[in-house]
Amino acid sequence: MVMPTFRRTRRAALPFAVLSVAALFPHLALACASCGCTLSSDWDSLGLSSSTGLKLDLRYDYLNQNQLRSGTSTISPRAASQVSNNGNPQEVEKYTRNDYLTLGLDYSFNPSWGVDLQVPYIFRSHSTLGTASDGNTAGDGGGQYASKTSSLGDIKVIGRYQGFTPQHNLGVMFGLKLPTGSHDDTAASSDPTAPGPVAIDRGLQPGSGTTDGILGVYYMDTLNKNWDYFGQAMVQKALDSSDHYRPGDGINLNVGLRYMGNAYVMPQLQLNVRHVERDEGANADTVSTGGTLAYLSPGVTVPLGKKVSMYSFVQLPVYQNVNGVQLAPRYTATVGARYTF
Repeated sequence: MVMPTFRRTRRAALPFAVLSVAALFPHLALACASCGCTLSSDWDSLGLSSSTGLKLDLRYDYLNQNQLRSGTSTISPRAASQVSNNGNPQEVEKYTRNDYLTLGLDYSFNPSWGVDLQVPYIFRSHSTLGTASDGNTAGDGGGQYASKTSSLGDIKVIGRYQGFTPQHNLGVMFGLKLPTGSHDDTAASSDPTAPGPVAIDRGLQPGSGTTDGILGVYYMDTLNKNWDYFGQAMVQKALDSSDHYRPGDGINLNVGLRYMGNAYVMPQLQLNVRHVERDEGANADTVSTGGTLAYLSPGVTVPLGKKVSMYSFVQLPVYQNVNGVQLAPRYTATVGARYTF
């Protein structure tokens, strides 16, 4: 989104709020609502400045899901093993660690039109006791496994138009998430009664296998000479299914505030709310997927020159309401750098 031209000239190359994975990120393990960071890096898709040309962003996101939750509360592994999932025992997962490295390329044709490309590379390790455990040890025939994957995720291409106002501070986004990530990776089974490779859960694959439509709207303005704010809403919806799997539709609502009174450090704060519907299909977990999340996200951007800036953010949960039983992170973290050509 373009900064208002009446007082953004000297800051044109600086980002407003770079944050990780979220609305524009390619379904970060949407087997559970809490698997993906709710921060939307799309509204800060390198196109906030009124300058034209190419910008590059390289970002690292850390997301360690090591807390079992059900509804709005934590749940012990033993209690989780007693939960019914469509009449079957509930799978008890141990952890899912996610490391995302994302290359962002943004090109502004003019102050009104631009396009953003997000290319993620995903490193993920996951362990589950399967569906026949007592919460502490795996049982025979429960589908227990441990997996490590590292591969390209689903690429997103997002266009934007922000010519509704002279300040270019009101805009819309529209684009696609493409099925570039693998969705048929396997893992080594740890079940002695069923050795050999097993399919990784569809929601934990590097890609969803589907093409998703993305539509959003955003607005940014100033409170006074030192404070800026923004608001954004974005919807992502799968346009097809893949091998009897369709990820749940998601909506992100974000508001943010930043302090511009210091030329060397820009503190920022976001409130991020995300709602995800349950996954659908014969190969989906239609019980323990989806939910509603709210996070408070403080961060800072540090300009290193006219063309380079670095940023760091942490995302802290203030509300988590997940369907069924899911792993959730206690926090997420982001660091990155941006260069304007």
